[in-house]
Amino acid sequence: MRRRTLLGWGLGAAAAGVGGCATAKENKSDGGLEQGLRAAQTDPVLRKDLIAAPVILKDIDLLRLGAQFWVRVRDQDGAIGVALTNPRLMQSLWPVFLNRVAPSFRGKDARDLEALQAENYRWQLNYKWQGLAYWAPIAWLEFAILDLLGKKAGLPVGALLGGRVRETTGIYYASGNRGNSPEAELAHLQRLVDEAGAKAVKYRLGARLSFDERSTARDLALIPSARRQFGDDFVLYVDANSSYDVEMSLRIGRDLEAHGYGFFEEPVRFDHYEETKQIADALDIPIAFGEEEVSLARFAWLIRHDAAQVIQPDLLFNGGLIRAIKVARMAALRGYPCVPHISGDGFGSLYALHFASCVRNTTPYQEYKGAEDVAHQVTGESGQLKVENGQVRIPSGPGLGITFDSEELARAEQVNAD
Repeated sequence: MRRRTLLGWGLGAAAAGVGGCATAKENKSDGGLEQGLRAAQTDPVLRKDLIAAPVILKDIDLLRLGAQFWVRVRDQDGAIGVALTNPRLMQSLWPVFLNRVAPSFRGKDARDLEALQAENYRWQLNYKWQGLAYWAPIAWLEFAILDLLGKKAGLPVGALLGGRVRETTGIYYASGNRGNSPEAELAHLQRLVDEAGAKAVKYRLGARLSFDERSTARDLALIPSARRQFGDDFVLYVDANSSYDVEMSLRIGRDLEAHGYGFFEEPVRFDHYEETKQIADALDIPIAFGEEEVSLARFAWLIRHDAAQVIQPDLLFNGGLIRAIKVARMAALRGYPCVPHISGDGFGSLYALHFASCVRNTTPYQEYKGAEDVAHQVTGESGQLKVENGQVRIPSGPGLGITFDSEELARAEQVNAD
């Protein structure tokens, strides 16, 4: 690792490594790193030994009530797992889920989830569909199956995915604004912080896939103003959403360094890997990257070439918790933290909490976009997910640790394939 130090990023000692994976010090040779990258992608994640008897998937249903969709799985004994999906995506992707994903899982042992995912990737040439449109349906089914398996084992999801290493996590709010005035954005960020005592926030720069004089003036005003407003000890992140070219990335990046920002996310086009590496090589601020990535092999390339130092698989776009944990294992080989990007709807925050529960080399702050309006409560407790003093308690009940309203689910209609 170059001049960067983890403790200088607002990332802390949590980024020291993933249990069972070699760390950067143990991978000095290229051969050792390559071996580790291969093992991180192929070694099992799911602790299937924790569920003694087969869990045969009898039913895989997609339910809809208004704008919301749930995936519900049922085994041969009548046990049920349920996961809420992202409605903005599922309204377009339900045919993929019903026609290309669910059929190959029915009648199979859910304990073989990782093998079933690999089988589905090949089934009916699904690998040709690789991208958000394929991997998000895989993720939704995985979440429901993990909920079922956790309930069968009487364990939370994190225990099935390697073991829980923390019970709470800090959060950062991510502002979705772009194009408002610096004053308006600072007021918005302050409201987010005040609502829950958050110790970190992320805001957007650029104009999304472009920049101009107006957006640049906003960026250059916000960077020092946010630091002055929140103070030297507060953690600030920024996301350019592929807005800049290399020259502007370096200009903005050096300003971020001067004001002590934690990371600089996706400065250039997300598919411009060589340019991303060029920026990472020139700057000291960590480059955060991975929201749009859907290939474990390309994540390996980014890590192998030090093109990003904060690794961000999206829990939907990259295909679920198991694949994200494999990315975290690869990141740990270089001593990098892995923190997932999440979608704003469909309980993205819940799935990120379960990721944080079992991954050592994540950051102290998970992206958080609040509890859903969908009726639910934390299993065994009264109330919903909530932030207190910038921290969230990770649900510890069986499966996902969330109980949905039974009457609402009863009113939902089943969506059928055409």
